[in-house]
Amino acid sequence: MSKTVVISLEGGEGAGKTSVIEKIKTHLESKGISHMITREPGGVPISEKIREIILDKTHDEMDHRTEALLFAAARRQHLIEKVIPAIRSGIEVVVFDRFVDSSMVYQGYVRGIGVDEVYQMNLFATEGFLPDLTLYLDLDPEIGLARINSNPDREINKLDMETLEFHKLVREGYLELASKFPERIRIINAENSIEEVCEESVKEIEVFL
Repeated sequence: MSKTVVISLEGGEGAGKTSVIEKIKTHLESKGISHMITREPGGVPISEKIREIILDKTHDEMDHRTEALLFAAARRQHLIEKVIPAIRSGIEVVVFDRFVDSSMVYQGYVRGIGVDEVYQMNLFATEGFLPDLTLYLDLDPEIGLARINSNPDREINKLDMETLEFHKLVREGYLELASKFPERIRIINAENSIEEVCEESVKEIEVFL
């Protein structure tokens, strides 16, 4: 590959991103492709501390714009400290567990700040850095929340405690983004079995490898 391929995974709560990312990791390893798997918000110590603030269940008073700015700040630090150096070193694939689209959906669309406003904020924070491919794992939020509630080992964060209507808006926002950026965002039916979801995700990635 002549340049690093940057992939992001998006989806509502319980969509199966963790399982898909593990499958992608195994696939890349089997092909001997150098790669880095990282998550947002987080990935580096400063961004992880910001993550703790954002997702703390006791921070109900947090303003929506404050939340959006914190996500952008965590994203900036993550890129500068970890992702960009890896790309400069010649790594072949970078896989993000969430990236800019999450902010556009959760803060821009659902919180009502404005998708374009949050997009521009993040273009400033990332200096225009965007994924080559985004896989959106599409799932009925009722199914996703049921999956979460059936897993006693999963950490429950502030987003998991939002209403069903909130999560329905999340799905609506992602589908709108997918129609806005069809050249980058691919919709994966996450209501299929996890094996089928993983297989379809890997097929989409193979086009770029």
